[in-house]
Amino acid sequence: MPLLTIHHKTVYRYNRPVAFGEHRIMLRPRDGHDQRVLSSSLEISPEPMSLRWIHDVFGNSVAIATFDERAETLSFTSMATVEHNPAEEFALTADDTAYFYPFIYDREEFPDLQQFIAPQYGDPNGELSAWARQFLDADGPTPTFNILSGMTHGIREAFTYRKRHEHGTQHPLDTLQTGSGTCRDYAMFMIEALRRLGIAARFVSGYLFIPGDSAHGYVGGGSTHAWVQVYLPSAGWIEFDPTNGIVGTRDLIRVAVARDPRQAVPLHGCYLGSADAYVGMEIGINVVSVGDDEVRSDEALEQLEAPVREVPEEESDARSVAQSQSQSPEKV
Repeated sequence: MPLLTIHHKTVYRYNRPVAFGEHRIMLRPRDGHDQRVLSSSLEISPEPMSLRWIHDVFGNSVAIATFDERAETLSFTSMATVEHNPAEEFALTADDTAYFYPFIYDREEFPDLQQFIAPQYGDPNGELSAWARQFLDADGPTPTFNILSGMTHGIREAFTYRKRHEHGTQHPLDTLQTGSGTCRDYAMFMIEALRRLGIAARFVSGYLFIPGDSAHGYVGGGSTHAWVQVYLPSAGWIEFDPTNGIVGTRDLIRVAVARDPRQAVPLHGCYLGSADAYVGMEIGINVVSVGDDEVRSDEALEQLEAPVREVPEEESDARSVAQSQSQSPEKV
């Protein structure tokens, strides 16, 4: 089983010492049968007054830090090594409930899936629904895999990946109309399209491992990444990455799952001070494959550190948030 180590460092800079409010850190990978956390650490400077861990409503690991001193910089360094066991691409047989679309969810599971089936964004002219229905066979039931694979590869092939500097995830209709977006935009667009077909889908935040083989042609590396999970009877939650055309968990390291991207922000907090105190944010992320001997070597782990780079006000696929709580407009 491949071992992957993630080094993630975020630094906020200010032009004068400021006080810091509570920060929520969601960077620790999720444990499961397909990925197991072997080690993890979180270093924060200045050292927080308190640091506690909780599981949120979706079972994600969240660290909550509070501070009692002022500083001109605030940095978070997360290191984690996971044993990654990507599942084979899922295969349904004709005997499976979800082999053909439309299918029916089990009455015992449906109440728990409703929040992932109900659309969250408006579609007044039915454009999202029309886009989703193009993947259905006109002459009869459609193999469910064809719909999911078609959407995943269709977005990758027909849309243009681009980084945005605006706040948040754009409306799925904007993604459709412009034919472009970030990985978070792609994920939310595909989720909303699936929900309009009555298929349960949720948002995933994590990291992308880019192998040495450049033929993969991945985009979205060096930042946090986002993709989609779809729930199918008898198959469970299955991953789809429309940014890179990945079906299954190959090269994807899951950190958080959520109904909406706003519930899976990797780093979120605030500072207390004037809005013009904020200078900027820098981020460095590196995901590498390491051997057993390297995992045990602190010196080897230190060499994984990626140089931090200055980040504009918003990079939607690498989002860490700092907000001013003064009366001035919020700074991020």
